Amino acid sequence: MRAEELQARTKEFALRNLRLFRSLPRSPDAQTIGKQLLRAAMSTAANYRAACRARSHAEFLAKMCIVVEEVDETQFWLEIVASAAWLKPVRLQPLLKEAGELTPSSPSRERPH
Repeated sequence: MRAEELQARTKEFALRNLRLFRSLPRSPDAQTIGKQLLRAAMSTAANYRAACRARSHAEFLAKMCIVVEEVDETQFWLEIVASAAWLKPVRLQPLLKEAGELTPSSPSRERPH
């Protein structure tokens, strides 16, 4: 996938999460979780944009590590919203799918000892 395509995709991911945030209940717990979700989703797009402007390979890798962390965190908050049943699963599934696709898989997520 080209950088421009991924930049557009992460931006759209952030905007879709913004729309989801606006549909959450106004309860303090839902809004607290929603703000965490929104922050992580926006950070995903912003840091990918910054990675595209990196001045070195090392800077690019550092920014991409942040992108991966933020999209993974977004996925976590989406899972919390799903578990809390604040929205219908059909509303969350496309975002969970996109978060999974934006997060590279690794053979093992366990840290070495």
